[in-house]
Amino acid sequence: MARIRFLHVADLHLDSPFKGISSIPKSKWKDIRESTFQAFQNIINYAIESKPDFVLIVGDIYDGENRSLRAQHLFQKGMEALRVEDIPVFICHGNHDHLSGNWTRFQLPSNVHVFGEKVETRTLQLNEEAIHITGFSYKERHIKESMHSYYPTAKHDEIHIGMLHGSVEGNNEHDVYAPFRKIDLLEKGYQYWALGHIHKRQIIHPDPPIVYPGNTQSRHRNESGVKGFYEVSLFNNQAELQFVPSAAFIYDELSLECEGMIHANELISYIENELISYSKLNGKAILELTINGITEETIELLQSTSKDEWLSLIQESLELTSTFLIVKELHIRFPIERSAESTMLLSALSDWDTSEWKLALKELYQHSKGSRYLQPIDRNFIEDVLKEADLVVSNAITRRSND
Repeated sequence: MARIRFLHVADLHLDSPFKGISSIPKSKWKDIRESTFQAFQNIINYAIESKPDFVLIVGDIYDGENRSLRAQHLFQKGMEALRVEDIPVFICHGNHDHLSGNWTRFQLPSNVHVFGEKVETRTLQLNEEAIHITGFSYKERHIKESMHSYYPTAKHDEIHIGMLHGSVEGNNEHDVYAPFRKIDLLEKGYQYWALGHIHKRQIIHPDPPIVYPGNTQSRHRNESGVKGFYEVSLFNNQAELQFVPSAAFIYDELSLECEGMIHANELISYIENELISYSKLNGKAILELTINGITEETIELLQSTSKDEWLSLIQESLELTSTFLIVKELHIRFPIERSAESTMLLSALSDWDTSEWKLALKELYQHSKGSRYLQPIDRNFIEDVLKEADLVVSNAITRRSND
């Protein structure tokens, strides 16, 4: 078997709206809104330079079913660039960019194959070797059927790759579409399963690989960390995976210890230096900054000015640098002594499972107009609410101690 090398990409979400950027300086808004396009261009540039045998894009190329004209045009230009390099591309559409949406049609170049609503297998000849690639596109947004059951079983001594935009059966952290179990995919005998839909990078099974590359660009705090795609090599039934970053910037959290600081200029200089060091190490980022380790000397300094003023000052300071680094939120952790009641409240909330959260918020999520704007009740949602609850309790105690 000759070595086969391909890129596994998923969940581009081109033209995402990026909600919740109002607290970010307006001078950065354009960069943020362009970031999904920049991540896509980074992938195209990498493919042109590295020249893989082919590229797999496993669903949710676009953020919505009504694909914008600009997003389609830029994607089509990217595919044309790969055609010039004679790089085949295999595409399946997912729940966000399903086939039933309304959009202006673009003719993709001849190197691109788009899977239809029914499961099908395409065969690519590479170095006298037949590579069988199986997939399908979502006909509509909600596909509850276990589509993997229609995938053919691999033939002996032939290379089979499955493309599947879906989620593990029983996973409560995300909307479950085209559900599957790991054993279901392993039984097909494929050398590689290229998954999409879950935005967190993870390897469901190492050998043969069943892989989510995650999305290619962070769009909010729940998509923190490095984002990108996988470069995969198959040789003698062995797979080698290399993760390749693609994001224009990342979302991250940074915690600083500010013990013993008593002057504003001292604190500001310290924060600036730490942020510059972070940027040199991690590149472009949107951060949630937390100030910890506050002692009695620092409490008076921080409480003499509002948190919003501190945040504005930090943002203005970063504007003077040439790096793309944004502090979106500032958290100041004052030392507190919680009451027994507040401790019991936070402990009780921490013990709730997903069903208890859904029951408590049932009326809110059933609202005919407002529910569409609410985040799904998953693990990320629960963690966010617990953090916010902890912050509310902490602030209430701090205000009470200052009265």
